[in-house]
Amino acid sequence: MKKMKKLGLVMIAGALVATISLQPSGGGGEVAQAATLSQIQKEISAANQKIKDAERKAADVARQKQNAEQEQKTIARKKEDVLAEINSLMKEIDKVAIEQSKKKAEKEAKQVELLQTGQDLELAEKRVVDREALLEARMRLMYSNGFVSYMDVLFSATSFSDFLDRFDALQTILDSDRDMVKRLKEDKELVAQKKVEVEAQFAELEVINQELMLKHADLVKKESEKEVLIASYNEKAEELSESIEEFEVISEEQEKLLVALAAQVSKLQAEEKRIKNPYSGGKLAMPIRDSYRVSSNFGTRIHPISGKKHTHTGIDFAAPQGTAIYAAESGVVIVSQNWSGYGNCIIIDHGNGLWTLYGHIMNGGLLVDVGDEVKRGDKIAKVGSTGNSTGPHLHFEVRKNEVPVNPGGYLK
Repeated sequence: MKKMKKLGLVMIAGALVATISLQPSGGGGEVAQAATLSQIQKEISAANQKIKDAERKAADVARQKQNAEQEQKTIARKKEDVLAEINSLMKEIDKVAIEQSKKKAEKEAKQVELLQTGQDLELAEKRVVDREALLEARMRLMYSNGFVSYMDVLFSATSFSDFLDRFDALQTILDSDRDMVKRLKEDKELVAQKKVEVEAQFAELEVINQELMLKHADLVKKESEKEVLIASYNEKAEELSESIEEFEVISEEQEKLLVALAAQVSKLQAEEKRIKNPYSGGKLAMPIRDSYRVSSNFGTRIHPISGKKHTHTGIDFAAPQGTAIYAAESGVVIVSQNWSGYGNCIIIDHGNGLWTLYGHIMNGGLLVDVGDEVKRGDKIAKVGSTGNSTGPHLHFEVRKNEVPVNPGGYLK
């Protein structure tokens, strides 16, 4: 993608070089000179139209880059929100897992208790059965032997006192058996009731455990869905980063295209105007005079926005917004517009291959137009912070044969 876009820009620049060519000048009479000037004016008009087209494309790329950067920030915020949700879900999952462990232990304890009550109930039932069997055996014995046998026991007493003792003993045995059976039945009922209660508690714990299992599974599912969402955000962020890099490459190539266009316009205007006051050497005037400081010099530095090492092609003069900018030398304006990282930008051709460039001019601060002739010291613009800028300043460049050189050697 990047190579194709870069190739397209190179082809555009090549086409411009082929299209915007100077016609031979010199002798041939007034008619020939008029024809040459007419052709030059047509080529200047065509070049300026291509500059406007390139400016529109650059503005569109800048908007797309800005939109991509804004979307990247939005994705980052959404990702932070989802990560917070995942963290909350993980805490809830841990909480449910602890509750599951606790209820599982309670269920196991109830299971042991249920087993014990079952055994107790069996023993109680057996005791009742045994005691009832004993009582029935005695009753059958009394019934089979008849009342006489019972009376024999009584009347075989040796004395009245012994009779009463024997009567009390028989009565006590029967009463005792009846009471024992009654108590055993009551114990059996209590054990049976306890068993029912334990079974109910066990069933309730079983329901709670099932609910906790479902809740745990639901939370894990939600966490998994959030993880998928995070993965999609990461993928989208990567795509946006690649797009932003492509936009940066396009911006760099369009800056080169600007230089190529400016060079062609410069040659055409030089031919048309004959450059009345060509630059013949010497020092340039300061482009800024009041309330400034040098915030960055020409040479290698760390870019304040990208954080990457690159070559700084000019000198930065930090100054308040709206501070006046002056032409460093007489010449012809060949660029006066917004252009990529330079923001609002002016380029003046001083002749003999010498240009000066003024970048990051405030909106509404371009005070000259393409084709204007300016004198040394003329007010041409106002300091701003457009383009790739971290604060109000003037980015000032000197270019010799289109190549940036250290402005320090030219300024007074």
